[in-house]
This record gives sequence, structure tokens and C-alpha cells, in this order.
Amino acid sequence: TEFEALARDTSVRVVVIGGQGKAFCPGHDLKQMKANPTLEYYRALFAQCTQLMMTIQRFHAPVIARVHGIATAAGCQLVAMCDLAVASADAKFAVSGINVGLFCSTPGVALSRNVGRKQAFEMLVTGDFIDAATARERGLVNRVVAADQLDAEIDKLIASILSKPASALALGKDLFYRQLETGIEAAYQLAGQTMACNMIDASAQEGVQAFMEKRTPKW
Repeated sequence: TEFEALARDTSVRVVVIGGQGKAFCPGHDLKQMKANPTLEYYRALFAQCTQLMMTIQRFHAPVIARVHGIATAAGCQLVAMCDLAVASADAKFAVSGINVGLFCSTPGVALSRNVGRKQAFEMLVTGDFIDAATARERGLVNRVVAADQLDAEIDKLIASILSKPASALALGKDLFYRQLETGIEAAYQLAGQTMACNMIDASAQEGVQAFMEKRTPKW
């Protein structure tokens, strides 16, 4: 896929995922799913979706969701799988498959790793929408701004990311997700190894030296 091609380009420092038209992403095309009523098709479809979600998590640079309009079902999953998310104040979020008899099982994987367990389960069993302010309170998005300020806010976030060394960000992102899936002792072991490798990297050496010399690092 195009995103997998981006993942092979180590010069990419940050990715922003947004939607065209009135919505960020309404999820899978139900008409297309209904037109292919076989177990093999559905397994392949959800496997393809999972591959995309894992590519985002394994991507070497931060991935930002630019959310406007609605983000439902797999669209809400996509927001949850991005490393960061900035939403317009009018954005709405739901895992609404249950409303048509389809429990949002795969979106639930991402959702339950972003918001509290009971909050995630309530969204999954009711299919109800939450607004952008609630999504921020629950940890699904980082920032909420007026619609006409959405791009400017994302530009500020990108500028902050680009001011940091790419090698440290790549090491840190990889470690962040790996340690979440382990016990605390194993997490500390992974983190310690990562910090040691990070410290001998040229970017960290320059950053520490610049701090000591009270100057801006040259990355």
C-alpha cells in the first residue's frame, strides 16, 4: 500500500492522516460488505485493515490524525491507532457497528487501549456518539480546536516534532508501544536498553553537549 511505501522511506519525519469531504472516516463500506457475503471475504477484509493499523503503530515516525466531521467504526479505530490526534470542535466519534448488529470487535482493540475500559465498553455496546471535548477528556484525542484553526494547530504540533532528532523519536516510539504490552519489570528492561542505545547516538551526544554549553543543538 501507499502507507507501507512511506514506511520504507526513512526521510519521512511525520505523517498526517485526514479525510476529504464532510468526514474524517465513516468506517467500512457496508454496501460493499453486504455484496460479498462470504467468510473468506470478511476475514481478508479485516486482516487487511489490521495490517494497516499495525503499519501505523510500527511506523518509524509519529502519525497524526487530523479529525473533522465524524469518525465512526473503523474510522474511530484509525484515530485510536494514530500516535496523536487533533480534532475540530465539531468532530464526533463512535463505534456504531452494534446499531446494525455488528459488534465493533477490531475497533475495540484500539479503543480499549486509548480510553478507560468501561468507557470503551459503553461506546461499543451502545454505539452512541461522543463529542470532541469528551474524546479529549477520555484520551482519544490530544487537542480540540475550532474548525478554522485545525490546520494551524497541527502545524504547531508538527513544528515541535520536527525540532527533535529523528533517531530519538524512532527509538522512543518503538519502545513506547513495546513496553505497553509487557509486565513492568520487562518494560523497565526494554526502556533501560533503549535509553542506553539512545545515549550513545550522535543526536543525544550533541543534545547533551549543547545543553551543557547553553546553545541550540545542531541536529
